[in-house]
Order: sequence, then structure tokens, then C-alpha cells
Amino acid sequence: MASFLRLHPSDNVVVAVKGLSPGETVEDVTVIRRIPPGHKVAARTIVKGAPALKFGQVIGFALADIAPGDWVHEHNIGFHAVDRDYEFGVDARDPAAVAAPATFQGYRRANGKVGTRNYLGILTSVNCSATVARLIAREVEKRGLLDAYPQVDGVIPLVHGHGCGMDSKGEGYEVLKRTQWGYAANPNMGAVLVVGLGCETFQIARWKQAYGIAEGDTFRSLTIQEVGGTRKAVEQGLAAVADMLPIVGAARRSTAPASELMLGLQCGGSDGYSGITANPALGAAVDLLVAHGGTAILSETPEIYGAEHLLTRRAAPEVGRRLIERIRWWEDYTRRNAGDMNNNPSPGNKAGGLTTILEKSLGAAAKGGTLRLKAVYEYAEPVTEKGFVFMDTPGYDPVSATGQVAGGANILCFTTGRGSAYGCKPTPSIKLATNTPVYERMTDDMDINCGDVLDGVSIQDKGHEIFQTILRVASGAASKSEILGYGDAEFVPWQIGATM
Repeated sequence: MASFLRLHPSDNVVVAVKGLSPGETVEDVTVIRRIPPGHKVAARTIVKGAPALKFGQVIGFALADIAPGDWVHEHNIGFHAVDRDYEFGVDARDPAAVAAPATFQGYRRANGKVGTRNYLGILTSVNCSATVARLIAREVEKRGLLDAYPQVDGVIPLVHGHGCGMDSKGEGYEVLKRTQWGYAANPNMGAVLVVGLGCETFQIARWKQAYGIAEGDTFRSLTIQEVGGTRKAVEQGLAAVADMLPIVGAARRSTAPASELMLGLQCGGSDGYSGITANPALGAAVDLLVAHGGTAILSETPEIYGAEHLLTRRAAPEVGRRLIERIRWWEDYTRRNAGDMNNNPSPGNKAGGLTTILEKSLGAAAKGGTLRLKAVYEYAEPVTEKGFVFMDTPGYDPVSATGQVAGGANILCFTTGRGSAYGCKPTPSIKLATNTPVYERMTDDMDINCGDVLDGVSIQDKGHEIFQTILRVASGAASKSEILGYGDAEFVPWQIGATM
């Protein structure tokens, strides 16, 4: 393992791989202060006000003169907005054709989509019906209703804290409406029961009318007030689940092309290795998936801030301009809420070596591979374009992933350098550790170790390993987070607007 990495010839910082001590040499520079693993050391003098460069890009500006060999971090590097040169299409490229399209074993639904899991979901219109949804799922387990249906992965209550005290029109309502429909329509759901209270703002009847949803063998709804209270709602919900279980349980896996996979891309608990190992390796897997006709969704708009110009270069003008529109929305959104686009990285990110949002974004964007950006979607919009796409979401992982699943993601990959504990239902999450110590320390949570990239494994080889793991998990192999039981609590729709 090398003791440091230079990521671009023009960089004036390099990354300490194993940690550096005073007196050690980096290129022709003597280290003058302890440098923690994953952190940056100045490779030459950076004068006050001058940019710090990593990946060949600006990651911040010196707050004071920084001597060669010194530690470069938040004590001497600051953030301010940088004007970007938004070129369009200059780096757009399409994948080469594959000789033998990859396949997986999935659940073919009546609408032609293919699921990687087979759940019966209990959705709620409002927080007031959350307890009833949980009680129904608890009774299903207590009564052993799933024992006769081994093909059913579970009955999952997906509850949230919203649905009332909100405007009945406008952005916040539309986001919740799209999210609920996206989960009901996700191909990993074999059937859905929706439970409401009855008097809430988010009315089930209005929602059903908006999407032309009819009650049937795989969709039921009820409201607590209409059926006569909690006990009756639980019993009626159980009856609905019992009616739908034979339909869900009759599904069988069959061979499907990898083009039916829609992969959500997430990173959380990032560190200084994220943009060097796991994120670019996941990007290589994305390029493979797109070459096989599949779809990958990059998201977390605040975490591509400062790197969006690299994405516009891969997009047609109309697609690139739509991305810039979302960036401008976020600048206004944070300003209205007395926030700052540089409030990310988090304390844990900084402890792992990330200093500014510019640095974090440059590493995070690597998850999106190298191919053409085909489309930009708003939160929870149905993703209809094949290939590499972007969805506007917050950086907060549960909220972001909820939007991707609502958009249709039937599998998810999540990179982490600090050790994020996360799982997702109904969509399985594959966890990628950016460094070997985290993989070894949290082996029950991590599916793939990308730390061996620092030992010489190529990005392309690691990308191939990730792609094969995606196919295996899509075919039914349990991810670590599924084995641990994660996913019931990670349904978090984005709440926009005033709570009244």
C-alpha cells in the first residue's frame, strides 16, 4: 500500500493513505504535522486565498498561507461559491454493445416491470394511521399468516410522520402524492394495503382518483374512522392481507434481462477514501449496468453541488439546464431556511478527511460512472428513461433513497467510509465499505470491501465484482442489511413546506 495518493497532476494536495507522521516524506516534501488516514497534506505552498486542488478541481480556498507538508483541513481551508463553466455534451458518450446481455432471476409483474423482491406493503396516508399499520403487520407475524407463502418476503408497514397539517395543494402535497404512488407501484411490491385515519389532508380517495387506482386483488384501502376504530381497522386490514397473500405468494422468479434493473446510488458516512475507492468502483459498475441496458439513478443534489459542471458536460443542453435549475432551487431553498450549501460535510465526514462540500461532491459524483446523463427527474417522479439519470433529492440518505425507490429503483448500492447502518424495504441495499478497517470492523453490515483498491485492485475489477453482486442480490441473495432486518424504519418521504 502506498503511503499517499496524488489524484491529479495539477493537485497541490495529496491524500494520506495510512496516516503520516512528522519527518516522513511525501514526494519531495517533508511532513511537518501528523496527517490522519484519508486526510490531505500540502504538496507545495498554498498562499492565502489560493485554491486547494484535488481531483484536478477546486475543493476550497486557503484561509492562511499553508506550508508544504502541513495538514490541509477545515482549520485552514474555507468554502465559497465558485462560478462554474457549464458546458453541455462535450464529454457525453454511450456504452459499447455487450456480447452477452446479463440476466437475473426476478418477479415479472402484470405491467411488464420486474421486481427483485416480493413484498406486501402496508402504506399509511398519515402519521395518525401508523400504529394501526404496525399492529396489522404484527398480527400477521403473530398468527403465522406467512408460513404458507415462502415466496413472500414479508408484510411491511411503511409509516411516516406526515400527511396532515399541510396544504392540500402545492409542492409538499405533490411530493407526498408521488412518493406514495411510487411505492405502491414499485415492482418489488406484490400487493399493497393503504391505511388512513379519515379526516387527514392527504385523502386516500383523492389519491386513488389522481392515479386511476381501483380496489382489486393486489390493492386495498381502508380508513380507521369509516370502519369503526382501531380494533375493527386491524381486523379488516388483516382480512385484506389474508385475501391478497395467495396472489402475492403465487409469484415465481424467472429469468429477466439486466435491462430491467433500476439501481439507486447512495453514499453516507463518507470519508476521504470515498471518492478514491468505493464511489469510482460503483461508477464502473454503473457503466456496466448501463451497457447491459439498465438504469442507474444518481441523487443527493446537495452532495453534487460544486461538481454539477462535470455532469452537464455529459448531458444534452436541455438535460444539463434542468440539472442547473435544480441546483439554483437548492441555493434558494437553503437561503430561505437560513441554511448553507456547505453545511455538509457532516462532523463524521470531516473526521474522515472531507473538508468542504466541493470536495465531498467531487467524490460523490464518481458513483455516476462516465456515460451520458440521459435525464433529470424531480423527487419521486417515475423514472422512465434507460441509462444513467439524476433525481433531485436531499443528501439525507433515508429521504434520498425513499425518492429513488418511489421513482422505481428495485435495487440499491450504498457506499460508506465511516460505517453507515442502513437498509431499505422493499428494495435491497448493498453496502460498500470504502476502506478495509471499516469493512473488518463492521463485517455484519458491509457486503463488499472496496478498501482493497488501495492495495492495487483496479477500479474496473472492483466494478465488475459490484456488478456481479448486484445481479446475485437481485436474484434473491440476501444483503447484509436484509439479514439484520433493516428497512422498516427507513421510509422517509421528503417533507417540504410548512407544518400547520
